[in-house]
Amino acid sequence: MPIAAQIKGVITPTSTIWISYDLGLRADYDGLFAWLAQHRAKECGASLAVLAFEWRESLLDELKSELSQHMAISKHDRIYVLYREKTSNKNKGRFIFGGRRAPSWTGYSTTNEVDEED
Repeated sequence: MPIAAQIKGVITPTSTIWISYDLGLRADYDGLFAWLAQHRAKECGASLAVLAFEWRESLLDELKSELSQHMAISKHDRIYVLYREKTSNKNKGRFIFGGRRAPSWTGYSTTNEVDEED
């Protein structure tokens, strides 16, 4: 469950989220890195960070909106968020920019399963 943060007398939910980013060569890394620094994100490997994010009504909508205000997003950029869903208390993952591509390991197994939801 999200932790409650006390801000000016208003209780604001705070969720721990992991952000995976796959950006192009000309992407707005400065904008993303400034936003990550502002949120005191911790580095978790290549293109992965963890941070606490405060939100009011919709975690993913507010995260997407805030990132859009702090960085230029191109149609080739992909940002994937891992989070714990508040009502079900289950871990979830979703692209907030871009989408899933064929993985590099395609063809290394005979399995034909397609997983649409995380």
